[in-house]
Amino acid sequence: MGSSQVDRFRGRRFPEEIIVLCVRWYLRFPLSYRDLEEILAERGVEVDYSTIARWVLHFSKILNKLIRREMRRPNRSWRVDETYIRVAGSWTYLCRAIDSAGNTIEFLLSPNRDLTGARGLLQLALSGAPVRPRVINVDGHPAYATAIAELKESANWAEDAAAGLLPT
Repeated sequence: MGSSQVDRFRGRRFPEEIIVLCVRWYLRFPLSYRDLEEILAERGVEVDYSTIARWVLHFSKILNKLIRREMRRPNRSWRVDETYIRVAGSWTYLCRAIDSAGNTIEFLLSPNRDLTGARGLLQLALSGAPVRPRVINVDGHPAYATAIAELKESANWAEDAAAGLLPT
């Protein structure tokens, strides 16, 4: 265990294994903070649900950074997938950029299916992906054609396309 990992847990009352386990369970399974409090109490660990909430807020950001480093690199054939889902009681679009192996490259929740959402998803996907796509398959919605055309006009896209890193 590196010194930076020890520093992340310095001053905490509970061991790092318990903290990471609680955060992982909360993020992975549909459990409430009170459910986790009860699960830990059954195992002899007395922790308050508000403490678990603070752990999730603090350590989920750190875990996200660590996990993103370990994720597989996407391949160069991408597609855009959209679905309409209910989030916090209101309907919203879940837009995802996916590679041909089915791995999610990036996602975006958008209230409308419009140019702003399409541009935002593509910018997020292109800025976060370690490789540039060879091809991006989209449905017939005109917002994606416009967003891709705008990205092609930008300076970074033109340089990458000239270097053969982006679809033409």
